[in-house]
Formats: sequence, C-alpha cells, structure tokens
Amino acid sequence: MAKSAAKKAVSAKKIFVLDTSVIIYDHTAIKHFQEHDVVIPITVLEELDNFKKGNDTKNFAAREFTRYIDKLSGNNTLQDWTPINGRSHGVFKIDMHQKSKVDAEVVFGERKADHRILNTALSLSEEYPDRKIIMVTKDINLRIKAKSLGLTAEDYETGKIKHVDELYTGITTVDKVTIDAIDAIYESGGVAVNVALKRNKPMSNHFYILKNNQKSVLATYDAETSTLRRVHKTAAFGIMPKNAEQAFALDAIMNPNIRLVTIQGVAGTGKTLLSLAGAIEQRRNYHQVYLARPIVPLSNKDIGYLPGDVNSKLNPYMEPLWDNLKYIKNQFTEKEKEFKQINDMVENEKLVVCPLAYIRGRSLSNVFFIVDEAQNLTPHEVKTIITRAGENTKIVFTGDVYQIDTPYLDTQSNGLSYLIDKIKDKSIYAHVTLQKGERSELANLANELL
Repeated sequence: MAKSAAKKAVSAKKIFVLDTSVIIYDHTAIKHFQEHDVVIPITVLEELDNFKKGNDTKNFAAREFTRYIDKLSGNNTLQDWTPINGRSHGVFKIDMHQKSKVDAEVVFGERKADHRILNTALSLSEEYPDRKIIMVTKDINLRIKAKSLGLTAEDYETGKIKHVDELYTGITTVDKVTIDAIDAIYESGGVAVNVALKRNKPMSNHFYILKNNQKSVLATYDAETSTLRRVHKTAAFGIMPKNAEQAFALDAIMNPNIRLVTIQGVAGTGKTLLSLAGAIEQRRNYHQVYLARPIVPLSNKDIGYLPGDVNSKLNPYMEPLWDNLKYIKNQFTEKEKEFKQINDMVENEKLVVCPLAYIRGRSLSNVFFIVDEAQNLTPHEVKTIITRAGENTKIVFTGDVYQIDTPYLDTQSNGLSYLIDKIKDKSIYAHVTLQKGERSELANLANELL
C-alpha cells in the first residue's frame, strides 16, 4: 500500500520542460514550479552558452542561470534528479535525449534547436508515460509546434498580470462633487478627502478630475495628510502640460516625495518629453540625469550588422531621445540661458542619453533616471533597475504596454505592466496613463483608426 501511494504521488507530479526563452525571461524560473519537476534540455544549455558573453540582458540571464544550476548540482551529475530548493520544491535535471518515435526534425523538415528541444519533450513522454509532460516556452510558434505534435504546451506564467484591460490608470473622474469642496481646493489648495469624496480611502497619489457641471478642479490624494491637494498646470523648462493627464504626470515627476513614477500611453502623448523636461527643471536637485532605453534590434537582428563603430550602431536607437531634448531646447533661442544650460549639461555629462545596458551594475545614487520604452523590459529587469536606486534617486518608467517590440513579451508579461499592477498604492509611487495624443492631429488620427 505504501509503495502504491508513493507511486501515485510521483505520477501526480508534473514534469515541466523549459525552453531557452523562459530562462532568458527569468533566470530563476526553475524555482517557480512548486512541487513539480523541471527538465532542461541539453540544447538549452548549448544556446545559453552562446549567450554568455556580452552586456545585454540575455547575456546576464545566461550567466546567472548557469551559475545557479552549477551551485544546485553540487557533486551530482546534471543527469541525476537534483533537489531544486528545499522540500517544497521538486527536482530538476539536464536531459540529453533528442530522439523519439516521433522526430520533430523530420516532421518539420529542418534541424534546429527548437526541434531538438521538442524531441526532448517527446522522449520524456515515452520515458514517463504515467506523468504529464508540459512544454513551457515564451515562444508562441514553439508552443503551436508542440501542440501539433500532441504535447501539452504553456506560456511561462510567473510575472504575468491577469487582466491588462483593467490595468491601473492612476486617474479617476468624479462628477457631482459639491461646489463647496471644489471652491475649498481652489482657495486653500486642498480639502479633507471625506469632504470631496463619499467613498473609501483613495490609493496613495491617485489623481482626480473633480467636476460639478461646468466647474472642475484637478487634485491628487496625499495619504500622509488624508487630503486632496490641488494639481496646478505649471510648466517645466518651457514645456506646459496640454491636458489634465499631462498635468498629473508632470505633478508626479516634480513631486520630491514620489521616488518612483510610471507613465503609460500611446505614441505622441508626451511621456518622454514631460519626463525629460521635469528632470531638467530639477537638475539642481540631482547629480546627473540619465535618459536610457533598452536596445531592441530592428527585425530582431543584432546591432552588429549595422555599419560603423559602437556609437554609430547605437545612434538610430537613441535618436528619439535626442529628438525630445531638441524639442525642449527649441522652446528657447540660442541666446537664452536655458538653451545654453542644456548644452552645458550634455557637454559636462550632467545629462546622459544612453542604452540601458550601459548602466548595468552601476549604483544609481543622486540620479534622476528616466527609462524609456519600459514595456520592452522583463519584470526581472525592472526589479533590477529599481533595486539599484540609492539615496536621492528618482526613477521614471515610460512606455506603451500595447507596443512591444520583443518576441517573448506581451501586454501581460512585460515589466511595465507588472510594475504598475504590483506596486500601486505606495506612498512613494505614482502612476498616470496618458490617453490623449498631443503630437499632431495626423498622429492622433493614426492612433485612433489604424
């Protein structure tokens, strides 16, 4: 009876076969399958070996994962089932088998890494007929191929939010607010939250458009004082907010008590421009201003194919950031001091525009740090950036969760969505979703209809 019970317990445990894309997305992935077992095909190790050199995220993930499994394996061979992380987790091993009755390389007519990984999963299905074998990959095409071969295939769910359509926006419009409450905010700059809102306590730093017929006021909730504070439309280094959403975003950027800001919105809503203008306006409060973005090669090609030296290769990716800086400079004439101040900041490296990979490993102390195109980061990358923050550092993440340029991320699994969903209602955090495009009528038309 005891042997039968033990056999049932083992057969109830699933075996998850991980693709390379999962490791690149989260190098700690094998710890996130609870009591179930994990298999890493040898082909995955081969692919990770090709990624181990370099400063990109995939290179870092490859190195960290190989170090981790080396530490876990100890004196065991990697073909042995090895405990992952204590009794609450299963075991893992590296599987060498690439042959099965159904050969993926024959079925799909090509010898490639993905097909060898599929063969490992097929081989495990034959070796463990009583156990459920599940292929886990961020590559949607590989999932489809696995299913076509009769395998169960899933996306890697850790780090994914459930309902992106319900993602926190940071803004609420409230109608039928009393005239007295609106007048009080105009006259004294704020009002007790229970005077204006007949509801539960708002989230920290949540923004409100309070209305009563034709009269309205912009406000934000200060959790420390339990008041709704008025939000003014004020300019930052020549850039004036053009709508309520932009006023909210700039208020969060300029608020010294808020150390982390996320701004989500489609192209042309002013995310990067407002962040940069706000940072320059506060230049005296920080040692440096960093404006960075992840490098996502065009058509998924490596930047090595581009002509020229390193700077020449990177310029196309950084140009949109320089365009925003030029736009701010053009608010002034060449003779005005503000124009000269921006040039001086760039020349003296007080303002640095760079690829995100260039700041890896650096301590971010006394820095205003803007991360553009944050939707192209993984949750782990976002966490890594934030944990680098030292004293007197402010971080602003901007991006559009519906415009993702990397093949293994989507609206639910990207780092910006994850951050917005997980960290809301914290006293040092604010979020604003920008919906109204201000670039041009033509740009707005494209966003709405195309």
